[in-house]
Amino acid sequence: MKRLNFTFILLGFLSIPLTAQAADLWGIDGEEKARVQATVVDLLCELTGQCADNCGDGKRQLGLLQDDGTLLLPIKNNDIFAGTTADLAPFCGKRIEADGLLIKKDKITMFALQFKRELPDGKWSRANWFTRDWAKRNGMDATRWFENDPTIKAELDRAGILGLPAVTYVPQ
Repeated sequence: MKRLNFTFILLGFLSIPLTAQAADLWGIDGEEKARVQATVVDLLCELTGQCADNCGDGKRQLGLLQDDGTLLLPIKNNDIFAGTTADLAPFCGKRIEADGLLIKKDKITMFALQFKRELPDGKWSRANWFTRDWAKRNGMDATRWFENDPTIKAELDRAGILGLPAVTYVPQ
């Protein structure tokens, strides 16, 4: 009997549509949970008219353009030092629903992207594609990716940690 009840309870939970995502609050002044519908756009194109095919193929910062003309600047949620381009690039020019935090502080409004899905009925996914893609590309764990990234290491070798090339001092 207990097994039968558990089966019915489990089936009941599985039949509930899982459309609602719940953004995690961070405790930042001016934050509020938000769900927006917008078109993924190339920010440089929107702001200057300098447009590239396919939103720059993942090499440009992307934004969320709402129907009322409001342009939201998305920031990353959990991936430290990573942007939202990996998560948004597949949706270039498409309408999505984004779930996250709208952070209004002074005259700046940002949107911390936590979940996204293509409209009208795409599947929800976490906004964590940067570290997933980085780990796949580099063949290692991406937890502290910024300490192991070959591009960053090469730039530090070239320009130095403060952006100043290494100089060898030779006393005269």
